[in-house]
Amino acid sequence: MSAPPSARPEGLDPLSLTAILVTLVFWASAFAGIRAGLDAFSPGHLTLYRFLVAAVALGTYAVIARIPVPSAADLARIFGLSFMGITLYHVLLNYGEVSVPAGTASLIIAAGPVITALLATRFGGERLNALGWLGTLISLGGVTLIVLGSGQGLSFTQGALLILGAALFTSIYFVFQKPLLRRMNPLHFTVWSLLLGAVPLLVFLPGFAGELRAAPLSAHLALIYLGVFPSALSYLTWTFALSRVPASTTTSFLYVSPVLAILIALVWLGELPRPITLLGGVVAIAGVVLVNTLGRPRKLPQGSQLQETLEA
Repeated sequence: MSAPPSARPEGLDPLSLTAILVTLVFWASAFAGIRAGLDAFSPGHLTLYRFLVAAVALGTYAVIARIPVPSAADLARIFGLSFMGITLYHVLLNYGEVSVPAGTASLIIAAGPVITALLATRFGGERLNALGWLGTLISLGGVTLIVLGSGQGLSFTQGALLILGAALFTSIYFVFQKPLLRRMNPLHFTVWSLLLGAVPLLVFLPGFAGELRAAPLSAHLALIYLGVFPSALSYLTWTFALSRVPASTTTSFLYVSPVLAILIALVWLGELPRPITLLGGVVAIAGVVLVNTLGRPRKLPQGSQLQETLEA
C-alpha cells in the first residue's frame, strides 16, 4: 500500500485525497458510536473496548501478513507517539466530553489543525504562506458557524482543558510520526502504533468485565464498529496520507469532518441543518480549498530540527 520513501509524493494526489476522505467519513460517524457507547460504558472502559477491538483486528492481520517487528529504537519512538496520540488523546477527549457540550468540544478540537500547522512549521520543515493561514482561520470560523447553527451551548468548564490537551497530543502525534513514515511502511507503523497505544489502556481493566456483561447488544455493536472502522481502518488510511502529504495540509481537511457529520445526520437521522449551519459548512470547505490551492506549505532546507532529533 505504500511506495518506497524516495517515490512518495509530497503533494495532494488523488490517492492521498481518497485516503483522507475515507478517514474523515469514518471519523465523522464515530460521534454517534461514542454517544451510544457512553450509555453503557464509562469513558475509560469505552476507550479500552474500542482499542482492544482495533488491536485484535490489526494484530490478527500482523500475524497473518508476518509484519516485521521494528528496531528497539523505533518501537520506543512509536510507543511514545502512540501514548500521546492514541492513549492520551482518546482518554482526555472521552472524559472531557462528559462535562463539555458537544459544540464546545468541536470548537476546541478544531484548534488541532492550527496546532499541527504551528508544530509542522517549527519542527517539520513545512511552511504555510499568508493565504494558507488565512484559509485555516476561515475554516475555523466555518466550524464556529456550524456549532452555533446546531443550537449547542458553549460552556468552557474544566473538561475543556482536557479536550485542549487532546488536541495538542494528537497534533504532536501527526507531526512527529513523519520521520518514521519516511523509512517505514505506513501499514506497519499503524499496526504497531495501535497495538502499543492500546497497552496503557489496560489500566482501565478493573470493572470492565462487569460493564461488558451489563451492556446491551447495541452498545457492543457500536464499540465493535468504532474499533474496526473509525480506529483500525481510519488510522491506517490517515497514516497512509500522512506518509505522502505534509501534516499541515493533511490536517486542514479535518475542518471538513463537521460538514460530513451534518450530511450523515441528514441521511441517517433525517436532521435538517439550519441555514447558518449550511453557511458554516460552505465557509469551512472554502478555507480548506484555499489552504490546499494557494496556501500549500513548501519545504524548508534539509536538516530541520525534527529530522536532526528523530533521524539521528
